[in-house]
Parts: sequence; C-alpha cells; structure tokens
Amino acid sequence: MKFKLEASDKFSKARAGEITTDHGVIKTPIFMPVGTAGTVKAVHQHELKNDIKAQIILGNTYHLYLRPGLGTLEAAGGLHKFNGWDGPILTDSGGYQVYSLTDVRKIREDGVTFQSHIDGSKHLFTPEGVMDIQRTIGADIIMAFDECTPYPCEYGYARKSMEMTHRWLKRCCARFDTTEPKYGYSQTLFPIVQGSVYKDLRIKSAETIASFEREGNAIGGLSVGEPAEEMYAMTEVVCDILPQDKPRYLMGVGTPVNILENIALGVDMFDCVMPTRNARNGMLFTRNGIINITNIKWKNDFSPINAESDLFADLNYSKAYLRHLLHSKEILGAQIATLHNLHFYLWLVSEAREKIISGDFYDWKNKMAVQLSQRL
Repeated sequence: MKFKLEASDKFSKARAGEITTDHGVIKTPIFMPVGTAGTVKAVHQHELKNDIKAQIILGNTYHLYLRPGLGTLEAAGGLHKFNGWDGPILTDSGGYQVYSLTDVRKIREDGVTFQSHIDGSKHLFTPEGVMDIQRTIGADIIMAFDECTPYPCEYGYARKSMEMTHRWLKRCCARFDTTEPKYGYSQTLFPIVQGSVYKDLRIKSAETIASFEREGNAIGGLSVGEPAEEMYAMTEVVCDILPQDKPRYLMGVGTPVNILENIALGVDMFDCVMPTRNARNGMLFTRNGIINITNIKWKNDFSPINAESDLFADLNYSKAYLRHLLHSKEILGAQIATLHNLHFYLWLVSEAREKIISGDFYDWKNKMAVQLSQRL
C-alpha cells in the first residue's frame, strides 16, 4: 500500500490524499460503507460501485469468522471472490465486537474467549489468530487486535487496557511479518491507538503506535458514548503525533458533522453503520439537515427525497412514497433510504476533498456543520 499526500488546508489540518492498493486507488478523505457480514445491507455491489461510487468497503472479522466461516472463504479465494466486490476491502479485528459482548467474553493476556451470538459456542481470539483469520479473509487493509474500552472508563483500566493493546500489537506485527498473503495480492496492517479520553494515554499510545512504522494507523475507542468535544480533543492530540505521510483512520465515526470536524483535525478515513442502520429506521441525511421520513409531515410531500441529488433523478422517488414504503415495511424502502444515505456520505467526503484542494475547505466546513445539524 502507498499513500500520497496531495493537498493540505491552510486554515485547518485537513488533507487530501491518495491510497493505492492492489485492488484500486482510494481518494481521501474517504467514507467506507460497512459490510459487516460480507455485504453492505440492502445494497447491490454494482450500486456500491456505480451509483454510490464507493471506493472501499468494510468486512467484519468477528462476523465473517463465525459465518460463513474461514473454510468457505478460503475455498472461494477470499472475501473479494466470495462477495464479488473487486475494489479495496478493510477488515476490523473483532476488537469492537469483543467490547460489545460484555456478558459473554473474558479478556486475558493471551487473548479473548467469547461465546458466539449465533449458537453460544466458545471461541478464542488471540493476536496471532486474528492475523491468520484476516489473512484468510483477504482484505487489503487489516487491523491489529485491540481492546476497545467503554465510556466512561476509569483511568487505571484505560491504562492497563492500552498497555495490553500495545503488547498485542507487537504480537500481531510478529505474526503478520512472518506470514504471507494467501491470494496473490498484498495486505497492509494498521495498528490502533487507544487510551480512552485521557490525553496522556492518547499521547503515549500514538507515540507507541507510530514507532511501529506501519503503512497506516487507526484511532480506536472513540464514538463509544463520549461527548463530541472529547472525541475531537483526543483526535487532535493523536493526529498531531501520527506521521503526516501515512493515512489516519478514525474507527466507527460517525455523523456527517463528526466526519467534517475530524477531517479538519487531520483524519483521512472513516466508517460507521449510521448511514445504513439509520436509513432502515427512516432517518435520512441531506445537505440541508436531517429528515425523519416516517413523521406525519411527509405523508403528502411529493417533492424528491433530496432535490440536490441526482441519484434517483430517473426514478423520482418522493418523500411521501418512501414514507409509505417504510411504514409498510417494504424492502424497497430500506433499499432506497440506504442508497440515499450512502450516496450523501460519499458526496460529503468527495466535496470535502475538492474544497481542500481548492483552498475553500474551512469556511465551507463551518457552513455545512450548521446546515447538517438541522432537523427538518
């Protein structure tokens, strides 16, 4: 993997860059649709590529490991061949799922034991094992195994967890560097910065992660319930330390405003289930603000879902029609809403990139942050 920094904003720390992988080029800043179980819910691969213009998607190590399982994925030739997506893929390490399985997992120095949410079977994830699993899944960018701490989190626990994440990273790197990709193309390992919302821990973790000199770095443990101001403060601290010449990935973030503010702090890559999950519940993100399309006010509104978007120009779906579909629990409603939100998120980061390159990002960002926060 290669990263080229193409432009920087004069009034913020925003950057525009280009990541080159064996499965294609990624223009940053970028939002990555989440395909937890090998699919972005309610979206065909050709829609992702041609309509939404996604450049990279995510797979989830925990879910793919459990189902369809490593045997099936390896027999298929990896996740790209299995799901038919020929662009770059990133897989997370399963650390966040471990965090969310509070009642059915046990964390120890050697790794994490947990029970499957599917059938209750017991499993063990170790740093070495997670590297092997992600080799088999075959993503272009894979993540080191870490522990994602909750919020709030006591300082002592956050420190011990961070230190264990660093020890696990050493083991991940050792395993990754002594194994080979399985499917004829290269893979890249990103370490993950932890430390909760404690500045000294974030500084130490960012310095430690940077010392491993991998091709890119991630920031984890944010967007887990902390106030946005604390998220921004920790992101700024970390981005000031992580190398300028390598991409920075803020995991699990977030709202459109979160994305813009973190771009301004120097983040290059984002992912979040919000645009897809919220779409299925009737929340639409637009350039003018947020719409809850299930509200009665939209029942007889026959204007296009987003008059500024050309995504549905040839179909002319109205707000009233989409509201009807979602109230009727028609699958098409979830599809339309999901396509709309993902199209908007990809438009947002593409527009941010253009503004960074043209030198107009900072004022545009401040204006958009106000618009995007409105409830329509």
